[in-house]
Amino acid sequence: MFKSVLRVVRFKNLLIVAATMYLMRFFIIQPLLHRKGMDLQLGEWTFLALCLATVFITAAGYAINDYFDTKTDLVNRPHTVIVGRDLSHRLVIIIHWILSILGIILGFIASIGVGKPLFTLFFILIVGLLWFYSTLYKRQFLIGNLIVAALTALVPLLALLAELTRLHVAYWDRIILNNSIFNDVVYWVGGYSLFAFLLTLFREIVKDIEDFQGDIEYGRNTLPVVMGVRKSQIAASGILLFTIVSLAYLFGAYLNFLPDGQFDYFTFIYLIAGLIVPIFVLLVKLLFAEEKKHFHTVSTLSKFVMLIGLIYSIFFRFMVA
Repeated sequence: MFKSVLRVVRFKNLLIVAATMYLMRFFIIQPLLHRKGMDLQLGEWTFLALCLATVFITAAGYAINDYFDTKTDLVNRPHTVIVGRDLSHRLVIIIHWILSILGIILGFIASIGVGKPLFTLFFILIVGLLWFYSTLYKRQFLIGNLIVAALTALVPLLALLAELTRLHVAYWDRIILNNSIFNDVVYWVGGYSLFAFLLTLFREIVKDIEDFQGDIEYGRNTLPVVMGVRKSQIAASGILLFTIVSLAYLFGAYLNFLPDGQFDYFTFIYLIAGLIVPIFVLLVKLLFAEEKKHFHTVSTLSKFVMLIGLIYSIFFRFMVA
């Protein structure tokens, strides 16, 4: 049963959520601050509470999503269904509420540590949003896709927003003299958030194409159901093209932070070989995909592209140092 619980809450995805927050903190934010003679101000226990709150609420979202998706999953992917087989519906709803309550409590602890107790309302709002996503928004045209993409983009941003609150208190005198002092930090973390948003939105559309049969059978108004599979493929391809353009633009903007005459060859090669080429491969595979298994392959490969983007943060720390 324990393995089934881990599968319901997408344990591997939760590890990536936690890794993303810590990579942003120690491999992006911290080295950039050190270059300015500054240090992280958020306590380690506070950040741990923030990370665990995010992980628990994400896990609760996965559980409630599987709870309400049982019928369509029996059509779309019957061999992966856990709710109603390995785990009862009652147990899954209990797991959802336990994880949600723990997430809100830890969110409250983190909010106190940040110095913004009202920030607890944010965690309560996310729990409610995930509930309504599973019961309502997921069935509506494009809204559910945008919600998932936005929440994914929030993960790296949370690490930054919590830290900036304390940094503004500790270094207010420097901010008065230079109100753009944190621009490079915001640029890098914001770049990761944009990348996560676009790739997640792409993957959600591809998953909807993959689940087309079950969604149309149960009357869901997903993008493929409303516009058709081919137009949805074109829309998803447009997102990939925009992602490539965005990466090129962000790299060009990044060069402006470098001293005159310097060029970051490592990042350039990593960008081309690790991201742009794989994204182009995704684009080609998507346009020529016809069967359910083809779309599943594209969806899986998109996760690896996101992981490659995340891994770059490890190299970034050593380059800055």
